[in-house]
Amino acid sequence: MTAWMQGLIGEGWGWFLATLIFILIIALPLMLAVAMIIYADRKIWAAMALRRGPNVVGPFGLLQSFADGLKVFLKETIIPTSANRGLFIIAPILPFTVALMAWAVIPFADGWVLANINVGLLYLLAVSSLGVYGIIIAGWASNSKYPFYSALRAAAQMVSYEVSIGFVLIPVVLWAGTFNLSGIVEAQRGHIFGLINGFGFNPLLFPMAVIFLISAMAETARAPFDLTEAESELVAGYQTEYSSMSFALFWLGEYGNVLLMCGMNAVLFWGGWLPPIDWAPLYWIPGIFWFFGKILFFFFVFSWVKATVPRYRYDQLMRLGWKIFLPISLIWVFLVSGYLMLLRQGLLPW
Repeated sequence: MTAWMQGLIGEGWGWFLATLIFILIIALPLMLAVAMIIYADRKIWAAMALRRGPNVVGPFGLLQSFADGLKVFLKETIIPTSANRGLFIIAPILPFTVALMAWAVIPFADGWVLANINVGLLYLLAVSSLGVYGIIIAGWASNSKYPFYSALRAAAQMVSYEVSIGFVLIPVVLWAGTFNLSGIVEAQRGHIFGLINGFGFNPLLFPMAVIFLISAMAETARAPFDLTEAESELVAGYQTEYSSMSFALFWLGEYGNVLLMCGMNAVLFWGGWLPPIDWAPLYWIPGIFWFFGKILFFFFVFSWVKATVPRYRYDQLMRLGWKIFLPISLIWVFLVSGYLMLLRQGLLPW
């Protein structure tokens, strides 16, 4: 073996180890964040209902999520005799795995991204839409009527809101001129009067930011759009036949996807790692803190909505997606593309 080939192999192993370390740096804190965000969710609901929430296990109840995890880990895993055993076991793994994969292209700060690919937004849309397949497979593999009905609902809900999310993001791509997520964030620097960072502050793009936020709740099956679970109608929906860690993995997948959608909101509409105002002293604060602050704000909004808004009926869910969000997003694509075309041809004074 020549020295050149040995050097090439050495470089390959170095690249592999570096990538593995970066993956662990993202994945391990994310799994810890999911545990703590479940605690935060319960605390927010409790505060809004004038209750205490978790306050016994650990200081201020901070270890409650870990105690719950230990409890489900020690429980027996039961697989129904009539279930499709292979798919039944695989289904809970999909949502959380997909949620972890999506963070590969999310920029945490300037240059802090695992895979800075040119089609990062397309990758994100493709990966985030795969999470619902875990729910569909779980519903079918359980061989039970309630989970199967939940799987049908999940499929229809996914199609309905994926379409509107796709059209909502077209104006963002047109304005930024790139599918690269870091490029989209940089395009938001000084976006309004050279002072404010964020597409969400643009009157033409603000309605799209609102539609994206609501569609993200529907895409992650969060209240008021949690028709896939719907305890009053479907017992527990796709989770009915699951127990032990299989049940816990669905929860981890749900909260992982919620954090992902909060991150997408921050990156696509609210400046990502940039401070809200393009003012030099604000850049002294590292960008990763601005990014995490925005994620926490949007997570609070998700929890706020879940604690206060009653669940939609299924016909209302479909009506919102197909008869309201889809027409509005189509019209906005026309408006934004027309405005940008006239602006770039010098036919508008501003």
